[in-house]
Amino acid sequence: MTVRLHGQKIAVLMESDFYEPEILYYQRRFVEEGAEVHFLTRLWGNKEITFTGHEHRMPFTVEESFEELDDYALKDYSVVIVPSGIVADRLRYTEDPAVLPPATALLRRAFADPAIVKGIICHGMWLAAPIPQVIRGRRAVVHNNLLGDLKNMGGIYVNEDVVVDGDLITARTGNHCHLFARTIIDELVQRSGSPVRQPA
Repeated sequence: MTVRLHGQKIAVLMESDFYEPEILYYQRRFVEEGAEVHFLTRLWGNKEITFTGHEHRMPFTVEESFEELDDYALKDYSVVIVPSGIVADRLRYTEDPAVLPPATALLRRAFADPAIVKGIICHGMWLAAPIPQVIRGRRAVVHNNLLGDLKNMGGIYVNEDVVVDGDLITARTGNHCHLFARTIIDELVQRSGSPVRQPA
């Protein structure tokens, strides 16, 4: 089997009320291409947290935190994905209204580096709401429920299932995760410019 993303790392942010088919698809599809998939969350001092899905209450345990991810470690990721469901809404919680939610602060740092592809699907755009400057003037698609949010952030709505605007890839709903993932894979292959390698 040929692999196209050998050596690349993909971060998927996680919380409860995730859309199970989407997360399970990422867990397998990117690995098929040779990438490492890391599910990251805010662990709140715990060694791990088991989240539950939105549709079937499926458990999913996450052991990796983004809380201590410095700029050097962040650059190790080719992609940061904000998934659909209620994940983004849960991750944008902040104890202090004067301080950005840690997950949003991470996303802002990712947007500051054009070498990192930002993948935002469906309701994932909620996570960027506190930092509208990263979306302002950019082409994107969101779930129909977030059309007003995107407009208020200054984004340019494009009525397509998947939209690519440079280092930002967006998709309409969790049901479009296969198109979303394929577009991310194609973008990474194009960026790498490296030939397809056989796994060892």
